[in-house]
Amino acid sequence: MAAVNRLTCYSDPLDHYCHRVRLVLAEKAVEVQIIDILPGEHSQALAELNPYHSLPTLVERNLVVYDAPAVLEYLDERYPHPALLPAYPAARASSRVLMHRIQRDWCRLLDIAQAPGSSAEQKGRAVRELRESLIGAAPLFAVQPCFLSDDFSLVDCCLLPILWRLPVLGIELPRPARPLLEYMERMFARDSFQSSLSSQERALRRGV
Repeated sequence: MAAVNRLTCYSDPLDHYCHRVRLVLAEKAVEVQIIDILPGEHSQALAELNPYHSLPTLVERNLVVYDAPAVLEYLDERYPHPALLPAYPAARASSRVLMHRIQRDWCRLLDIAQAPGSSAEQKGRAVRELRESLIGAAPLFAVQPCFLSDDFSLVDCCLLPILWRLPVLGIELPRPARPLLEYMERMFARDSFQSSLSSQERALRRGV
């Protein structure tokens, strides 16, 4: 008899917050059942597990974890190999600050650009600001193999789903952003990143 899968992740196959969780799961080679829920779909099972019906939602036995940052840190502690946060408190705090800045500076703009309720003006402004901010940060990607680190981390897991979606926003990075472009090429080629992609996410860059 096949073993019952104990870990389940409810995920929107196009949402970048869900994508980062799937990337962590893939990086750690965790066996998981992914249940796709498209925007507007209702899942009675999810509603019974999570009072906010939010995605991603992770279920392991009797434990239910929602809110992407909480899910990421739970996974890194529950499945410690490979570790995706540094061992020392000061370095861990620095990684958390970077993740906070990614959320405030880049995720926020992506959310505005993709929100159905955003006006064309709001979306256009968010896309321009995101492009300019990424170009300005491009030299940082030349410092180390991963984003400001020698090792792949939760910081990369938060950043890469944003970068994967740039073509959908019409963002093309210029030649001066070469360190960022090279980072993207390296990271997108990782087995874990390729494994993390839903079929809908693969379609976002088809032909790019």
